Formats: sequence, structure tokens, C-alpha cells
Amino acid sequence: MRALHVFGSVGLIAAVALSANAQCTASGAPANCGQAGSVSMTAGRVVRLQMSAGSTSLTAPTTSDFDAGFNSTTGPTLTVSANAAWTLQIRAASPLWTATNTATGVAARVDKPAADLKWTTTSGGVFTALSNSDASLVGGSATAGNATTLYFQTLYDWSVDTPGNYSLSIVLTLTSP
Repeated sequence: MRALHVFGSVGLIAAVALSANAQCTASGAPANCGQAGSVSMTAGRVVRLQMSAGSTSLTAPTTSDFDAGFNSTTGPTLTVSANAAWTLQIRAASPLWTATNTATGVAARVDKPAADLKWTTTSGGVFTALSNSDASLVGGSATAGNATTLYFQTLYDWSVDTPGNYSLSIVLTLTSP
């Protein structure tokens, strides 16, 4: 009972102090009273990365692709929204592709390097080999939606790229310093 009485007293004092600071008086007809006030807030950095697809199936190589040493695939569209400057980075999650055997008597290549996948942000642009170190993909200033399409080029070699299912995880990191 005593603790309840103390809380009640503290609450009453706070209510009296608040109403004393925000008073308004009006008389006559019509009676109007307005009181100026203010609000405040702190907005932190907010960033968002949206991907048109969470995974990309690379184009299966043909004999022409093996002869050329590569083929190309259009990847996902990446859209960044941020309320401050930002940077989007790309890297491979591991130095090697994961390989699964698909043909009897032929082992899938277990040492296919991440660098056999190249990327660019321009169709027909200069491709950069993927590695396990972050590389700057794109950056910008505050935006409601900056869209960038990712393009891939996969390298092939007749003598080492054996039949199999291959996959490589990619890490995209969005930061706002």
C-alpha cells in the first residue's frame, strides 16, 4: 500500500509539471486556444538491397562456348535504397565451386576456381574475375531506388571442365559508411 502511494504522488507531480508548461487560456466567444509545441527524432542510416532473383542459373556451355573459352548470362537486377551514401560489394563465399558428379566414371572438377566466374554491371562491359575478397560493385548517394543489373561470364576449358553440376555462392554486401 505504501509503495502504491509513492507512485501516485510521483505521477501527480509529473502531471502538474506538464500541464503548467503547456497552458492555454481563452475567454469570450468564440473561445479558441492554441499552444505551440515541438517534437524531435533521430534518423539513423537506413539501407535496403532488393534482388530480382535469389539465384541465377548460368547458361549451360555448348561446344562453341568451350571453343571461345566462355559464355555469358544475365544475372539479377539489384536495387539499392538508402538515405545516405552507400557501397555495394561482391565476393565469392569460397575460393572454389562446389562440384557434384553427374556422369558415371567421370569426376566433376573439384578445383574449379571462383575466378572462373566473372562479373560486370554493363552489358558487354569489361568483366572482373570473382574472388573471395570484396570488390566494389557499385556505389551512390541517397536514393529511393538505384537499380543495377549484374552480368556474368563463365570460363570453360576443354581439358579440365568435366561434366558435373557446379555451384558457387556469392556474397553481396551493402554498406553505408
